[in-house]
Amino acid sequence: MLYGRNVTVTESYRRVAGNRGERRVMARGTIRYWAAAKDAVGVPEEAFDAETLGDLLAQVSRDPAVERVLRRCSFLVDGAPAGTRDPAAIDLPEGAVVEVLPPFAGG
Repeated sequence: MLYGRNVTVTESYRRVAGNRGERRVMARGTIRYWAAAKDAVGVPEEAFDAETLGDLLAQVSRDPAVERVLRRCSFLVDGAPAGTRDPAAIDLPEGAVVEVLPPFAGG
């Protein structure tokens, strides 16, 4: 469940990203995966080309196992938390570093 609806991560990001109507330049950057996200994707980081965080997440969540992990993750874009904002509304600047942070247990 995402945004109060029973849709997948990929469906939601694609639907919102597809409704923008404007054309922007793709940003190139690096996405870094931590803990369970790194295990699901199989690499610690990779390069990306995407306009928004929503576009990027749609690209990397094509595998259902990765999508299940991403649903529980939080995201940092150049150190700033994405929080509860719509990922399709978060523009990625050129050279951005996106951190994928699964929930951590701690004490």
